[in-house]
Amino acid sequence: MKKMTIEPAEPPAASEPCNGDLSAQFHRALSVLAGKWKGDILWQLVERKRRFGELRQSIPGVTQHMLTTQLRDLEANGLVKRTVYPEVPPRVEYEMTPSAKALKPVFDELYRWAQEHGFPTSAQGTAQPKPQSGDAAERESQPLKADRRSR
Repeated sequence: MKKMTIEPAEPPAASEPCNGDLSAQFHRALSVLAGKWKGDILWQLVERKRRFGELRQSIPGVTQHMLTTQLRDLEANGLVKRTVYPEVPPRVEYEMTPSAKALKPVFDELYRWAQEHGFPTSAQGTAQPKPQSGDAAERESQPLKADRRSR
């Protein structure tokens, strides 16, 4: 039997120094933005301030508990500012901080990338996968009732 091994990767070129500090900064930035709903929340706040109910309605599938948790985390990391107005009933608004507003070009580029590489948005504003080819795609696109009738 022939011995098969995976060749070790070549070390980085001398012109590309391996900098652990940059890697740590990158991972810190990703951890601040990581979370199922954080990107959606920030995307909604790019346009304007929003109240909690507006955010919940504009992000399908998020629960009240999860939205609260993610907003608190974003606030703790300095990306979202929460303003409570002394009214009855209390009014709370959320907005992006200047450091979060600096992410707008990143969101714009991510949107452009998705459009360019086959992740177009539907009329509802959610990403749709690329259509598949063949019989399986045709079956998946048919309503469930049609599948039940054929059985």
